[in-house]
Amino acid sequence: MTDPTQNLDTDALRAFGEGVDFGRTASDYATHRAGFPPAFFELLTQRGWTGPGQTAVDLGCGTGTVARGLAGLGLDVTGIDPAQPLLDEARKLDRAAGVEITYKTGTAEATGLAAASADLVTAGQCWHWFDRPAAAAEVARLLRPGGRAVIAHFDWLPLPGNVVAATEALILRHNPGWAGAGGTGIYPAWLTDLAQAGLTALETASVDVSQPYTHVAWRGRIRASAGVAASLDAERTSVFDAELAALLRREFPDEPMSIPHRIWLATGVLDT
Repeated sequence: MTDPTQNLDTDALRAFGEGVDFGRTASDYATHRAGFPPAFFELLTQRGWTGPGQTAVDLGCGTGTVARGLAGLGLDVTGIDPAQPLLDEARKLDRAAGVEITYKTGTAEATGLAAASADLVTAGQCWHWFDRPAAAAEVARLLRPGGRAVIAHFDWLPLPGNVVAATEALILRHNPGWAGAGGTGIYPAWLTDLAQAGLTALETASVDVSQPYTHVAWRGRIRASAGVAASLDAERTSVFDAELAALLRREFPDEPMSIPHRIWLATGVLDT
């Protein structure tokens, strides 16, 4: 999803997150949130930022989409998330993918893991939910000297007249307090977070891709977003979903739909 918080301070971030519980939408989250595509992991390997035998910690891992990708590259991965239902779904998906990942219930600000224990710390599609200074300090604590942090996003892009823009407008009609519309998928403040935690060699990278979605899959993806089932009750979510289905049939009848997305990351290294 697009970032709801690009221009919000830490207090506003915390307020935005109140009442949002992705555990309530764990099934849709596991089934319909596509996760990071192969192009993301190709970017990490092409830049030499990941390699077999490395130890990685994935913060806010959710259903394990980043963790599984890293495990598939030969890394030893631990995933951290506060929502046990998401970790339960992650373990099911891991078994289907044939990978083994260690999951622990915890927060990005206080993982409970040993200091200087990771070559790589990642945070995919979640940094805006954290107490960012505290999370960045925890990242620095977890990294070994020379270790790398990667804060990444895979965001849909609302463009004039496209299905994303129409969907965001519908979300706002049902949930006017949702702050997630109109994002660009770019987060310069994350570089400041890493710098203030003592990381150097800061870089960004981005790749734009199109993600195919059927109507059913897009509806599931949207239900699994912060603005819908993670914050609306079941009845309101059902009403929203019926209206989205009608909108897709009426205005975007061709399937699969091609949904523009942006892969974007910020990265830095802990000095040796």
